[in-house]
Amino acid sequence: MKVLALAVLVVAGLAGPAFGADPAHRPVTIWSEGSRLSGDLWLPPELEQGERAPAILLTHGWGGVKAHLNRAYAPQMAAEGFVVLTFDYRGWGESDGRIVAVSRDRLPEPGPDGTMTLAVREVREVVDPVAQIEDITNAIAYLAYDPSVDPERIGIWGSSYSGGHVITMAALDDRISAVVSQVGQQGGEWPEEAGPLAAERAAQRARGEVGMVPPAEDAAPGLRGLPEWSRMVRYKPLALAGFVDVPTLIIDAADEELFDRRKNGEALHAALKARGVETAYEVFPGRHYDIYSNQLGPARAAAIAWFKKHL
Repeated sequence: MKVLALAVLVVAGLAGPAFGADPAHRPVTIWSEGSRLSGDLWLPPELEQGERAPAILLTHGWGGVKAHLNRAYAPQMAAEGFVVLTFDYRGWGESDGRIVAVSRDRLPEPGPDGTMTLAVREVREVVDPVAQIEDITNAIAYLAYDPSVDPERIGIWGSSYSGGHVITMAALDDRISAVVSQVGQQGGEWPEEAGPLAAERAAQRARGEVGMVPPAEDAAPGLRGLPEWSRMVRYKPLALAGFVDVPTLIIDAADEELFDRRKNGEALHAALKARGVETAYEVFPGRHYDIYSNQLGPARAAAIAWFKKHL
């Protein structure tokens, strides 16, 4: 599995500045496909009662958690006049995981009230792009109906693995008005070994030979969680570029080491530009993770400027 780790992206546990003192924030609960997601809603310090402001949904990569976004991005963006929502994916951080039956047998007959008793297991720390897109979709629904939000001015920001998620969302969800994709893997390439493994895992899952939690041997060295390779290899946000028609900023690292940026961010920019979509491609010095350290301030400022222009 060592070679597969090169294609894996993560922003969990990265350092950032402390919570800002000025923007107000409160915990919120988002329901996603029956599971409780833990979120935080940040409000601009100057927002008046009854006033609606543009909003940004922040989405993290791999198995990152909102604690990082709450330090390094949310308070700074809220201070610039945006309502900002962060959340943990199902089975990560403070969010509940999906519940699955332990037994592979047929479920028992429900009682008169429609309920049943059975042993269940909570699925945690699985990286599944399909489930993550569902969670993001539900977070957008929550954000769009918040009384502090102008539903016509919602932007989405994603970094690393979710740099592809935001392209998928922009293609499929017309509630999104502007996008920032940062050091995103757009499905432009995978190691040669990934294809056969994905096919094998998909067949095993369909036949009940593996459950909702992938085998431990599928883990990427050095990263938390278990990747759902059967879905990840077939997940290609770049293929949806033809359906994106909102302003999109693409941020890459000059010396990106986890994937070929020419086949990901650069290819995405070219595809959008060819269709006349307003897009910009900014490349910052350094490697993948420098975007969260010495390039954090400049990259964040570029994102804020993009959202100010287009929201």
